[in-house]
Order: sequence, then structure tokens, then C-alpha cells
Amino acid sequence: MKRARLLLVLLVLAATVGVLRVVGAVGSDSAPARLTGSGERYAVSIALVPARTGVVEADLDVASGGVPAAAGTVVSLSAAMPSMGHAMPEIAAEPERPGRFRARGEFFAMPGAWELTIRIHGAAGADAVTIGISVQR
Repeated sequence: MKRARLLLVLLVLAATVGVLRVVGAVGSDSAPARLTGSGERYAVSIALVPARTGVVEADLDVASGGVPAAAGTVVSLSAAMPSMGHAMPEIAAEPERPGRFRARGEFFAMPGAWELTIRIHGAAGADAVTIGISVQR
């Protein structure tokens, strides 16, 4: 009986540590989630602060062939939760400098597995980069 109780306590502790680690990596207000992805023409690196439900700031670095996206490039983001059939409105990213963009808005309506699609229209052509993310809170 003591072994079973000890095993149960250890399992609960391990599960708690695992949940805290996931929340700390993806749902924390202080630690941004850093994601990367590539399409046919562009590569994207994105930091979401915080990576959770509610209003989120997204800082994006966009490059084509290793060169920052040129001035005049247009970038927007939209999120979808395929398992629930949810889709959020597209949010335009504002250019900060060539290759660097910032967007602010509500990307994720609820916790769970989401797909964040970054649409890019620039000198290298049009592209869409989709990146998966697990959102907490």
C-alpha cells in the first residue's frame, strides 16, 4: 500500500512539473514563445509576447534567401484551430524596418493547438508560412 501511495505521489509530482514546464515555455507573461518556419519564398522567425489567449504582441523577422524582406513588403497574421473549426481575423503587421514587423491583437481565442499563418507579399512574391503552437490560458 505504501508503494502504491508513493508511486501515485511521484506521478502527480511529475505531471505537475510537466504542466508547469509547458506553461512556462508557452503561457508565461515574461518569456516569449519563439517560433520559426519557412515557405517557398520566405523564412519567418516570430516571438509572441505573451503566447497565450488575449492580446498578444508578435515581433516578426522576415527574410528571403537570407536577406531581410525589402521595404514595401506586406505581412499579416491569422490563427486557426483546426480541431475546433475556429479561425481568428487576419491582423496586419506594421513594418518597423526592412525585414522586421510587429503585430498586436487577439490571435488565440482559447487554449489548445493552433496554427498561425503568416502571409507575406513582397519583392520575392507572395507566400504563406504556417507554424503550429500550443497555447495556454
